[in-house]
Amino acid sequence: MPSYTGLDFYEIDELLSEEERMIRDTVRSFVSDEVIPIIEKHNRAATFPVNLIPKMGELGLLGANIHGYGCAGLSHTSYGLIMQELERGDSGLRSFVSVQGALCMYPILTFGSEQQKEAWLPRMARGEAIGCFGLTEPDHGSDPGGMETRARRDGKGFVLNGNKSWITNGSIADVAVVWAKDDAGTVRGFLVEKGTPGFTTRDITGKFALKASVTSELAFQDCRIPEQNLLPGTTGLKSALMCLTQARYGIAWGAVGAAQAVFDEACGYAKARTQFNRPIGSFQLVQQKLAWMATEITKAQLLALRLGRMKDAGSARPHQVSMAKMNNVWMALECARLGRDVLGANGTHDEYQVGRHMCNLEAVKTYEGTHDIHVLVVGEALTGLAAYA
Repeated sequence: MPSYTGLDFYEIDELLSEEERMIRDTVRSFVSDEVIPIIEKHNRAATFPVNLIPKMGELGLLGANIHGYGCAGLSHTSYGLIMQELERGDSGLRSFVSVQGALCMYPILTFGSEQQKEAWLPRMARGEAIGCFGLTEPDHGSDPGGMETRARRDGKGFVLNGNKSWITNGSIADVAVVWAKDDAGTVRGFLVEKGTPGFTTRDITGKFALKASVTSELAFQDCRIPEQNLLPGTTGLKSALMCLTQARYGIAWGAVGAAQAVFDEACGYAKARTQFNRPIGSFQLVQQKLAWMATEITKAQLLALRLGRMKDAGSARPHQVSMAKMNNVWMALECARLGRDVLGANGTHDEYQVGRHMCNLEAVKTYEGTHDIHVLVVGEALTGLAAYA
């Protein structure tokens, strides 16, 4: 099959700057050369390719849209293109980079003290320190405000008790950004370092999605946190939700990359696979599937690019991010299902990537706000009426 160039039916490349294309192509080459050849091995073994972390740090992919502290300082649009290309390789790889930058480095940058920023951000940008984000709990997903984790004031520090679940990077993280309610019931963010007494992790096994990603449970039992590990700028649940908005933005781009990957595979397969003495790509029903995929990918590309431009201008709003995450992940999952159908029985074998993307996208549709929750966010923006309860 020819080398990957990416679907660009509407010549969207012309809307990108030379620098944006160069960044995109650099990450595209990294994924083609170093991710694609090994990712299925890791998916089978349910392991994350930790050997890629130093290279991603060297390329400036970790916290790429953060300025200063050793970070690349790229535009939000360039960051989105990075997420697109990483998820073309695997959702787990994009998840790692997204959690590191949007859910760990961003809250330290936005809510942390200067001492915290200097201590963590340069090392995290180089990939020398890994972070995770502890918000979701076993009984509280879509309603994070109901969290049961508590941080009780005790002298000059806090004592943390509670549990977090479905935490990407959990057991390999050097620092966890953990959200808990203080004595007044206000949600605050804390930096909990690996090895802190009372802090333990356990990996979640048996997943059929995001297998090439570390997913863990975090447990805190009388875990003592010093005062200097409180993120001083956190002032309620809104602080945590601001971090999620950053991550959802990257997902909106990443889903496009996954969709492009499955389209590329399905289209190439349709042109090569013959039945009834002709390529299956010559049949109307197959062409209908490919045309639908290409149309929806093109619409999602334009949606992501417009959102990126608004984010660079400082005008993007959370409900606009919700629409892009909601639409683009749904689109990518439908493309993966159609792509699997084009490949027939072969689409169920991991010699091909479409099945891996399909399973991964089932999880991506749920995390960082389920599809239905984002529907309600958009609905509230349109009507001014909340429908959460």
